[in-house]
Amino acid sequence: MTELIDVVTGAFGYIGRYIAAQLVESGRRVKTITTHVDKPNPFGDQVSAHPYHFDQPDLLEATLHGVHTLYNTYWVRFEAGSTTFSQAVENTRVLFETAKKAGVQKIVHISVTQPSLNSPLPYYRGKALQEEMLKDLGIPYSIVRPTLVFGKEDILVNNIAWLLRKFPIFPIFGDGQYRVRPIYVSDLASIAINNEEPLIDAIGPEEFTFESFVRLIARTVSPNTFFVNVSPSIGIMLGNLISVVLRDILLTEAELEGLMANLLTSQQEPNGSIKFSEWIKFGKRTLGTRYASELARHFRWKPGKEEVHENSQAL
Repeated sequence: MTELIDVVTGAFGYIGRYIAAQLVESGRRVKTITTHVDKPNPFGDQVSAHPYHFDQPDLLEATLHGVHTLYNTYWVRFEAGSTTFSQAVENTRVLFETAKKAGVQKIVHISVTQPSLNSPLPYYRGKALQEEMLKDLGIPYSIVRPTLVFGKEDILVNNIAWLLRKFPIFPIFGDGQYRVRPIYVSDLASIAINNEEPLIDAIGPEEFTFESFVRLIARTVSPNTFFVNVSPSIGIMLGNLISVVLRDILLTEAELEGLMANLLTSQQEPNGSIKFSEWIKFGKRTLGTRYASELARHFRWKPGKEEVHENSQAL
């Protein structure tokens, strides 16, 4: 019997790591395409690492040759330096077209809830462009649209908890009544692997207003926090000030707009099983004890360098 091979982009990162882990556990042979091939490999010799090679499609094609399913998690959270949304869209086009040329039989793409070609937010518009490219590619596909993804390696929830631990006052942007339906990262991985539908949202079993979501985290890690409602512009200004000290980007204006526009929720019936309210109980001692830097993790990483901010314990 021919051994089945799958490729997961970013298997040393967050969502890709969980997809790869479940594939390996099920007996599949797995390769990853990654920006940092020299990062510590949590899978040992069970997952081989290869560069993206967007600028050398022939090398990328060699990596994808003989692959059954490509699980694509590639995208960028925000623009930084030479990394732009337009470049990420072009890189995705190269990846998809090269996968087709290499004979990949199916592409499973991790998108986001409520992307739109007409969105004023580059993140959501870029995600919609990725989806359109995949739909037009001409090979079987599955698009999985998660809401807010939580898990041990998550940056957003961890850093909310870190802020709650560090500061006695926490700002709630606007009225705080916009909603989120968080999905556990392992549930998302299972949906990506087992789903047969061409398009599906990945959502958890609980829905929160943003305010109730943050208050739940606070009750776990810092129950004496005082909450104050602030305008979005003041919230972004405060975030920018903290970002300067952290040498990171804590929250972008576009991310806040998407959150307040209720883009991280869905009308679909839940298909995740892990409740955020139960999961967070296990993180009481560790969640938010160290700041997780997006720039350090994805842009400034070097071999031997820890993926947390150097000054996270000083603030």
